[in-house]
Amino acid sequence: MTPTECFAALQAGATGLKIFPASLIGPDGLKAIRAVLPKALPVYAVGGAGPANFAQWVNAGASGFGIGTALYTPGTTPEEITTRAATIVAAHDAAFE
Repeated sequence: MTPTECFAALQAGATGLKIFPASLIGPDGLKAIRAVLPKALPVYAVGGAGPANFAQWVNAGASGFGIGTALYTPGTTPEEITTRAATIVAAHDAAFE
């Protein structure tokens, strides 16, 4: 969640970072952290990233996302999961265009 923790992970051998829960820092926080990280390092926003804000995260430097409750919550029907998945994929693809 902090640049210090990011660099500690890199020093320990991490080849990418998962920021969780990303909603705590938001895209602006990620943008600030990305300013000091190696440019080629993959950074994934998890927890707070979804179809409605993928573009904001990508613009802030997210390389990708982890998806949980945006796709499934207990009681979600298979049909709803299919609809949600299609929405997620379309929003993801649009964000990376």
